Amino acid sequence: MGSPLQEKSKAFALQIIKVCNEVKREKRESVLTNQLVRSGTSVGANIREAFYAHGRADFIAKLQIALKECSESEYWLELLIESGYYEDKRILEQCVEIKKLLISSINTAKNNLR
Repeated sequence: MGSPLQEKSKAFALQIIKVCNEVKREKRESVLTNQLVRSGTSVGANIREAFYAHGRADFIAKLQIALKECSESEYWLELLIESGYYEDKRILEQCVEIKKLLISSINTAKNNLR
């Protein structure tokens, strides 16, 4: 198995796919869900790429991209929830947890550069 960050981001991506499929099926909404499925699945992809980076700077850069995608996912989730398209806030909490882990990982990697 991979790191906890890899595992959590993959579980998040799978949950994002389920949420988006449910919203599309039940609410007939596709603009927000199309954006969310792209950013939500990209988080884990960039984290996985980071673990095969060409050095510390590349590792940090990939994690920073994952952080941006995570922040974007948080935005789309907030819109889905606040607009009433989706009610379960646990997915948003999962996103925020991953965002915190990414920030911590980036800071640790930057401190190890010095």
